[in-house]
Amino acid sequence: QVQLVESGGGLVQAGGSLRLSCAPSGSIFRLNAAAWYRQSPGKQRELVAALTSAKRTNYADSVKGRFTISRDNANNTVYLQMNSLKPEDTAVYYCNAGGQIINYINTFTYNPSALWGQGTQVTVSA
Repeated sequence: QVQLVESGGGLVQAGGSLRLSCAPSGSIFRLNAAAWYRQSPGKQRELVAALTSAKRTNYADSVKGRFTISRDNANNTVYLQMNSLKPEDTAVYYCNAGGQIINYINTFTYNPSALWGQGTQVTVSA
């Protein structure tokens, strides 16, 4: 049974950086399309960044220019590099893989699959 394992969360001061990692375990599962979501207390889970098999990327407006999603095919790992962190970035971050990609001319949408990681806490202090 495939599981997604996330790591890299923690406590950081505003303006700092963290890098989250997501890799499958338990089975041979190649990461292609993937995404990071986050959820704060009392809020719905929201898409932060998504990546297609062709490495097209898409970001929430709130993180554009600060976060970067990438995939290392050799290590079969998806990353989320988070720079210039703000207190409002505080949330549990979840990895999703194998979602449905709908391509448009200049962008795409990512519909999540049922394959989620367990979440990793990111806390940004003011």
